[in-house]
Amino acid sequence: MINARIDYLSLTMPDLVGRAQGGDPDAFRTIMQRANQRLFRIARSAMGDDAEAEDVLQDAYVRAFTGTARFRGDADVVTWLTRIVLNEARSRLRRRRAVTGLQAVETAQESGGEIINFPGVSIDAGPESDAARSQIRDLIEQAVDELPPLYRIVFIMRDVEECSIEETASTLGLKPETVKTRLFRARQKLRHALDARVSATLAGAFPFLGLRCQRMGDRVLARLACEGVVIT
Repeated sequence: MINARIDYLSLTMPDLVGRAQGGDPDAFRTIMQRANQRLFRIARSAMGDDAEAEDVLQDAYVRAFTGTARFRGDADVVTWLTRIVLNEARSRLRRRRAVTGLQAVETAQESGGEIINFPGVSIDAGPESDAARSQIRDLIEQAVDELPPLYRIVFIMRDVEECSIEETASTLGLKPETVKTRLFRARQKLRHALDARVSATLAGAFPFLGLRCQRMGDRVLARLACEGVVIT
């Protein structure tokens, strides 16, 4: 539970970061609650799957909390966390490609060359997500999922999370011109799949609020407690 004697919700991000750097788990929980929506969307844009995005987010948070001393305040803490999430996602994707390549060879050897690809398994996102998703939102999410990953993550950061061109470019290690080009192409591809009338629902796509947000904080702090990093 968050310390009732401290109104964490009224604290600024710098104040929360300072308390988190001092080992305050409730301050870090509040940071997670404020950052969860953006970071989940970014993790999902990289991974293309809810379950993998949550795993990425959880591991990134653990890495961030144990490394808060390295945060010097040169950038916004959410930008710092975004980079950690992206690094974790890229690391997982590299490992997945390596494993997938090996499995494909083994499968081909066992089946005489026939390789069968199994679709990813989705998870129940919980009642609060079910209530939030409409038929139109599902259509939007499917269309975004079908974008090439390089376009998808730029689209999520610019049009869904409303990050600036400069922040998107800095976070992804791209030139601003490249961000503009990829966003243009992403929008172009989406126009073929979506009618302009549903664009207003983008702000609610890929929800990570309510119980899912709370559970993420619980899992991260439980892991940190098991590793002796914090006492909850």
